[in-house]
Amino acid sequence: MRTPARGEERIGSDAVVELVTRAYWMELETAANYLAASVNLDGVRAAEVAEALADDVAEEFEHARRLARRLSELGGIVPGSLSFTPEQHSLQPLADQTDVVRVIEGVLEAEEAAIDGYRDLIEQCDGIDWVTQDLAIELLGDEEAHRRRFQGYLREYRP
Repeated sequence: MRTPARGEERIGSDAVVELVTRAYWMELETAANYLAASVNLDGVRAAEVAEALADDVAEEFEHARRLARRLSELGGIVPGSLSFTPEQHSLQPLADQTDVVRVIEGVLEAEEAAIDGYRDLIEQCDGIDWVTQDLAIELLGDEEAHRRRFQGYLREYRP
């Protein structure tokens, strides 16, 4: 995070800036992994899940863009790729490109992590930073909708 210039006030607490930065990276990593899975999934049964993942890529990038803008507004620096540490092991490409269930499980794990992260951010901002809190609440709703859709896909594969 950068130090504010003279006459410039940083409005975000270190904890809020850290959580927004973490959410930013999670969204970018999710977008990259959804893109890979949407292209790599193969088979007739995989088509609908691959299409849903492809559609979600744009939304995840939009989340990252909004978080980046908010991070800048808070006086933080939007980090570049050298600051990135991947964490989504369950969403890595599979040797069996027809294993739709494993991809769905990876998506659900990523969505749960995002939901937990946004809940932490909402709590950290409560009564302190309503703008970031409102953004986190909106993005939480999107992530919950993603989770619900992929829970439905999983039920189709595991009645």
